[in-house]
This record gives sequence, C-alpha cells and structure tokens, in this order.
Amino acid sequence: MQTDFDIFVIGGGINGVGVARDAQGRGLQVGLAEMNDLGGATSSASTKLFHGGLRYLEFFEFGLVKKALVEREVLLKAMPHISWPMRFVLPYHKDMRFEGDTPTSKLLTLFMPWMKGRRPAWLIRLGLFMYDNLGGREILKGTETLDLTTGTEGAPLNEKFTRAYEYSDCWIEDSRLVVLNARDAEQRGAKIMTRTKVVSAQRQDDHWVIELDQGGAVHQVTARAIVNAGGPWVEDVIRGVVHLNATAGVRLVRGSHIVTKKLFDHDKSYFFQGEDGRIIFAIPYETDFTLIGTTDAEHTDLAVKPVATEAEQDYLVAFANQYFKAPISRADVVWTYSGVRPLYDDGAKSATAATRDYVLTVNDDGAPLLNIFGGKITTYRKLAEQVMGKLTPFLGGDPDWTAGVPLPGGDFAVKDRDALVAGLIADYPFLSVRWALRLIRAYGTDAAKMLDGAATAADLGQDFGATITAQEVNWLMRYEYARTAEDIVWRRSKLGLRLDAAEIAAIDTYMQGAAGTA
Repeated sequence: MQTDFDIFVIGGGINGVGVARDAQGRGLQVGLAEMNDLGGATSSASTKLFHGGLRYLEFFEFGLVKKALVEREVLLKAMPHISWPMRFVLPYHKDMRFEGDTPTSKLLTLFMPWMKGRRPAWLIRLGLFMYDNLGGREILKGTETLDLTTGTEGAPLNEKFTRAYEYSDCWIEDSRLVVLNARDAEQRGAKIMTRTKVVSAQRQDDHWVIELDQGGAVHQVTARAIVNAGGPWVEDVIRGVVHLNATAGVRLVRGSHIVTKKLFDHDKSYFFQGEDGRIIFAIPYETDFTLIGTTDAEHTDLAVKPVATEAEQDYLVAFANQYFKAPISRADVVWTYSGVRPLYDDGAKSATAATRDYVLTVNDDGAPLLNIFGGKITTYRKLAEQVMGKLTPFLGGDPDWTAGVPLPGGDFAVKDRDALVAGLIADYPFLSVRWALRLIRAYGTDAAKMLDGAATAADLGQDFGATITAQEVNWLMRYEYARTAEDIVWRRSKLGLRLDAAEIAAIDTYMQGAAGTA
C-alpha cells in the first residue's frame, strides 16, 4: 500500500525533531506532529548544556558519559552559532562533606572508612582526568587547577575556597536546537505540523492509520511506522493513542531553575557540589544575568504545569549561598523556569540516582512502533541514529549521515564567530555589537538573510524593543513555526527578560494581524 509517510513522529521535542531530520535525510518520507509549540516542554527547559555529565561518573555511568563527551564536539562543529565552548570552575575545600549514597561513595567508605562523607581532591582530579580523556578532545581545553586567591574566578566566592579545578563543556540554546532541526528536516522534505494533536493511531495490516486534530479540523494520514517521541507523555501515547500495554516506563523528574541579575564579572560558569550529593551550576546567562539550577524533584501529574516552587527556589538560593560571598535571596530572582525530564524508570530509589540514558523499544506486530524512553539533549543525534538503526530493517533507507552536517546557519568554523559578528556590523552599520552578536548567536550565517539588505534600522519595520523588529518576527513566523509572542520571547529567544508586558502584547497583536493577512 502507498502511505502518506514512511515514518510518523509523535512529539516535537529534541528527540522527535532529531529523528525527523535524520530519517528524512535518508530518503524516507517523514511527518511529525507536535500538540503545542516545538520544544514547548522539556526541550526548552534544560540547563542548556552539551555536557558529558561529570557527576554521572559517580554512578559508574561510563558508557553514557563517553557517548555524550564524544558528541560534544560533533555537535559544536555543526552548530557553532547556537553552541559554544564554556569553562566550568569547580571550587574545592578539604572539609567539604557530601551525602554518601552513590556507588563511588559506598566503595570509598568500604575501603577508606575514614573518608566517609568526603570527596578527596585526588578523587575529583581522577574524575576530571577521565572526563578529559574518555571522549577525546580537539577543540575543548583540558582541566587546569586555579588559585582562587588571585584569579577573577575567586572574587565572588566565599574566601574559604582557595583552590578550584577548571574544565570544559559546551553551552547550547536548547529550544533553538529544536527549531533548527525541524527546519532542516522540512527543507529536506519532511512535513512538520505544530499545534497538531494525534488523537488515535490504529494498525491496519502493514501500516498505521493516524487521526490528527489541527485546531478542530480532524483528518487522517497513513504511515508505515510510528516513532513515539512523546517525552513525558510517552506512556500516554502508548496507552491512550495506540492502545497498547507498556512494560517500560518513565520516571517524571522536575528540574527547576532560577535567573538572577549578573552575580559575577567573567564568562566562566561554576559547578557547585552540595552536602546532599547533588550539584548545581551558576552560569553566565543572556549577558546581564546568572542562571542557577537545577533541582531533581519527583513530578507525578502531567496535568499540572511544572513550575519552580517556592521550596525549590529557596533550595537553589541556599545552595548558591554556600559558595557566593555576597548572599542572594528570593528577591534577587527575576525569572524562573521548570521542565519535566522523562527519565527511563530503572527502579532507582531517588530521582538523582535514576539513569539519564535512554531506552528504545520496538513493537513490530505488523507495522512497527518505536518508543523512546528517557534521553538527554547532548545525545539526541546518536539517539536518532539508533532509532533509525532499529527501523531500517523494516523501512530501508540510506546510511548514517548527520555527523558534522551543519544545521541551518551553522556553516562556519567555531573560531570564526567573532569575525562573523564583525562582518555583519560592516554590512549593516546600524547594528550595535550587542545586537549583531545576538543575531549571529541565533541565526549564524542566516542573519544576513533575515536582515534582507536593510539599509537602516527603520527598514526592519516596527521596533518592539530589545532589538526585536517586525522583520525578525516575520522570519520567525515564516521559517521557524512561531505563532505567538511567547514562542518568540521565551523559546526562540529569551528577550522576555528585557521586554515588558506591553511590548510582548504588541508582538502578539502584530503576529495576529500578520497571520490574518498571510
């Protein structure tokens, strides 16, 4: 039978769009439905790092860490506009005490009982040595030891911290990563449907009949296979959409973050270790702010929107205050966000101990259904390859191809970003350095296409504030699936930190008018 699609993907988070891009590039015809905005849930609420997961070494997750470390530079080279190297400062003090329930802590206590509750310096250095060497490095610098009594890195910290280790990971604009994967998939021929709910899916012999609801308009499509990339809703899709029983499941863990005004005057991040065994990051954010997170709290009801509770905000504030010299309070928090991480349920007794690796299951009773449980943003491309490895026996398709292939706007070298900013200012002299940097970090080499030969700022149309103009809004609506001001100011950018309610409302009004005349 001739079907509409070879693969139909349910879910427009990073795993879903990553699979759609990969599959379409293999010569298969792909459809994707997302019930809300792309990356509207977990994939826009991460800590925004491409990282191996240094703390996962304590849980002996060496395979996961190696897989993620190898991927960091593969991804960095493919998206140097939305990802860039970042150095992390890990302060150390010999009297620090920690919760001792990790496999590493238990082993250390068994053989060195006098070290109970401690992470000795040699253990941290060993972990960082493994971190430097497990995945190989070409671009990122290795670990160094810092003297906090003399360096700028020590200035904002409590004076008891005199030494630190500095290592490398990468920053990533998470929700832009989602949108650019979707855009690339569509440019290759995929059909990306946002604000589209999958109502039901039924097998008919060797294919699926899928019922879609697009704003009240219901219609059917057919596909040879379904990929369930529902994220937190993966079990709901299995039981409520395809009506099968699931043996594997997810553990819903809420990760909350707070944003404050800038707490330190350098571009490095901090890795803070807590007495409860957890860690948090304090990261330079959007030039004028500091991002602090994340928490690990059980989240039991998907009907309840995840928010950073008062208790979680207090926890993050108290955690940071163990390290920063000038204490912060809840009054310093200018914004919070929270997302639900759908971790594979491996039976771990705590959210912190639950694995961050992913599990793929295939039900091939006629037409295949592949379900994605868990995963992390750093390994989304490898996950997509493994999804296709499981589906290729059923569907055929070309070999792996995504490693090193840039996303839209990412066709330049990591080291050339500053030159790209300077070139954009030379071509468009009305841009400030800050404005040009924002555009390059969002659009890369597509920034000039978005500006479309404008001679003056006035040529870009209505100015909504914080350098967002009608021309950019038009681009985001036409090429990046934006439908509301929230899509633009909180996902495709973080300009909501700089715009007031009236300015955001003006964007919504403009978008409604533009949509009505499209």
